[in-house]
Amino acid sequence: MADDGLAWEKLIDGLRPLGEAMRKRVPQKLRQNPQVMAESMRLLLAGLSRANSDAIVGDRRHPMFVPELNIAQNIFQPNADTIYKSCLIEKGGSYVIKGDRGTVRMVILAQMGPDTLRTGKHHPVLSQIDFDKLRVSADGSFELLLSPERPQGHNGDWMKLDPLCEKFMVRVVSCDWGVEREPRFGIIRLDVAEGKGRPSIENLHQAFDEMPGIARVCALAFPTHVEELRAEGFINKFKIFDVSQMSGLEGQFYYECAYELADDEALISEVKVPESYKYWSIILTNELYETTDWYNNQSSLNDKQGRVDNDGVFRTVISVRDPGVYNWLDISGYSRGAVQGRWFEASEKPMPTLRKVKLAEVSEHLPKSTASVSRQQRADALRNRRLAAQMRTIW
Repeated sequence: MADDGLAWEKLIDGLRPLGEAMRKRVPQKLRQNPQVMAESMRLLLAGLSRANSDAIVGDRRHPMFVPELNIAQNIFQPNADTIYKSCLIEKGGSYVIKGDRGTVRMVILAQMGPDTLRTGKHHPVLSQIDFDKLRVSADGSFELLLSPERPQGHNGDWMKLDPLCEKFMVRVVSCDWGVEREPRFGIIRLDVAEGKGRPSIENLHQAFDEMPGIARVCALAFPTHVEELRAEGFINKFKIFDVSQMSGLEGQFYYECAYELADDEALISEVKVPESYKYWSIILTNELYETTDWYNNQSSLNDKQGRVDNDGVFRTVISVRDPGVYNWLDISGYSRGAVQGRWFEASEKPMPTLRKVKLAEVSEHLPKSTASVSRQQRADALRNRRLAAQMRTIW
């Protein structure tokens, strides 16, 4: 492939139409809102950031895990407790993932294919494995081989590589941020020469050429999702959200709704917590379905962060101002957005109820034993939350 020296201009020209595409994608009633339109540009930049990682270090013959979704790549509505990492692979290869599992709640590897970022279409996970099913040593070390066939005489952990797999994604779920030890892991390929050498001009340009398409898929996937929930009538009322065909994990059940709140209103969510579960959480998004900034706001709670009342019910108050309730979810200035919850490997899959009440009357609708916090306690909690979130490994 010849290089005429205009590769940068070609990339910029490929990215240029995304502005107009986003303007058309944003729901019509929001297009006149300068704040939302500025946020839509942030969404485009997040998509470009995701594309950038693969363009620079992505190599199917010499894979490396890179950030897939996180606070800086707030695309596809990431879960606040999950760090997502992925790597491109070549079909039919043999790979070893090795490292330290850490002490986080869950580490789950999924085989993916075809790749949504490149096809623009959602696909179910091909297969998944929970690292708790591996032989993890006392010091946390593990080693997993993935290949089309188990090698003769191999007695260690092995997972059959699906013939359609072209990408691995690892979800790292932590509930006690900053306390649980994050995992460390890497990947090597066994059936290629160890040295990578200098990338070819063909491979470089192929990676550059993919960037506009990946950025488009990432940014334009869900800006209409909240408005679609509203149009379906699920405003302040939950529905099941089936993501089984959208790379969702097996064993995970989602519920969600659009919310709409005035400054003097609050939503109270109530749900009986299942007798057994591996994980649960509840999060907020804005109108474009970006997950509300969970580093700097209490806009998410999980089974470690939240408090369940004495009757086994988890009650959450969602509002723009702090009601002094321990289980507060801060809408962070977004009067409209979405509420989403999930149960993972739970004995039941209950659907919470939602009630809209006046913010000043919240305490009248909660049990007297509901945990409360003072302004100083909330300030301390938010400060600790910011620090703990930053102790997670995302890069």
